[in-house]
Amino acid sequence: MRRIVSATISAMPKRMFDPMPEVTVTYHDGTTEMLFSYYPDEISFTPDEFVGLFREEALELFHKKDVAYLRS
Repeated sequence: MRRIVSATISAMPKRMFDPMPEVTVTYHDGTTEMLFSYYPDEISFTPDEFVGLFREEALELFHKKDVAYLRS
């Protein structure tokens, strides 16, 4: 399993049809992967939240925040 050593979040949309922000992570072995995109008016992230997590944990973080929003 690969541990995340850094993460970036692409730009927030400025207009109606701009792409949603994407979370891209870099693992300890140097590989990079775009994990997911999200609706920034529903949930938010910072790159630091992903550092030290494994891929599955990062996806679980997304899932937890998404479910919390849907239940609110």
